[in-house]
Amino acid sequence: MPVGRVCTRHPSFLSLALVAVFLAVDIQARPANMSVNRDKKPNSKEENEILPPDHLNGVKLEMDGHLNKDFHQEVFLGKDMEEFEEDSEPRKNRKKLTEIFSKVDANEDKSVSAKEMQRWIMQKTEEHFQQAVKENKVSFHAVDPDGDGHVTWDEYRVKFLASKGFNEKEVAEKIKKNEELKVDEETQEVLESLKDRWFQADNPPADQVLNEQEFLSFLHPEHSRGMLKYMVKEIVRDLDQDGNKKLTLSEFISLPMGTAENQEAQDIDDDWVRERKKEFEEVIDANHDGIVTMEELEEYMDPMNEYNALNEAKQMIAVADENQNHTLELEEILRYSEYFTGSKLMDYARNVHEEF
Repeated sequence: MPVGRVCTRHPSFLSLALVAVFLAVDIQARPANMSVNRDKKPNSKEENEILPPDHLNGVKLEMDGHLNKDFHQEVFLGKDMEEFEEDSEPRKNRKKLTEIFSKVDANEDKSVSAKEMQRWIMQKTEEHFQQAVKENKVSFHAVDPDGDGHVTWDEYRVKFLASKGFNEKEVAEKIKKNEELKVDEETQEVLESLKDRWFQADNPPADQVLNEQEFLSFLHPEHSRGMLKYMVKEIVRDLDQDGNKKLTLSEFISLPMGTAENQEAQDIDDDWVRERKKEFEEVIDANHDGIVTMEELEEYMDPMNEYNALNEAKQMIAVADENQNHTLELEEILRYSEYFTGSKLMDYARNVHEEF
């Protein structure tokens, strides 16, 4: 959400986005009849393990419908993203970026074509997928301590509330006896949202029990076509103002209600609208009819869509292609390092020829 504004247009602004809000809730605000571990920090390791993440690497939109600002770096660097830090030594970053260039340049002609960049993007996206699978094993173990390979909704609900500080045995007993769980309103909303998502991840025949693969879809909807549809449906629901299950440009770029507090905040708002307008018109609205359907948004968000990867490759090349030859040379990538890696290489012109 742009700085300087407070969202009041969407009470839920995507139901799962409530998770992020709830993480900041003081545990002492919970009902007195539920035991609470008051020493537990609100953003615990257990929460991070079992909650669906707000951000999905290699996916163009965030769960709240905002553009993924790190998308270019994610699909260019893959699992090596953390190696490029703003305060890291420029010479080391330059060396790493040069090594990446040589890997992207598959035919070793000292330039990167759109096809080579497309292949690289698909490869880096797959790295994010594999990382999610690896993390999911840890997450699934956290909710399946008996190791039977299956987790019921009630078992997950117990672990979720325990991660929020509630007494696990007490919660489990209440659920077993089918007694009411007196939790605060925000916790209940999060639970309802998670339950809906849980049922969506439960492949037929539905039994409210998830295995490890289904749990992966629950945490990472980008791994499942069905869950990707669910994610798109949630995003459209919160941006669609007239209820026709489609998005117009005005709906997609509409700012949350509020007043910009200063000129800097207004400039950020203007940039936010400009970026979303460009993405809507040039990329998401595939047939350029001024309307984005769920099908178009689903294709746009599918991280393993090869056509999207090719378009992304062409866009990335266009950004840094100073000599307009529709390919990228090493010096161009180094000069535009901030776009590709998020890290600006200082003294580029002076140093590049020293090493090559």
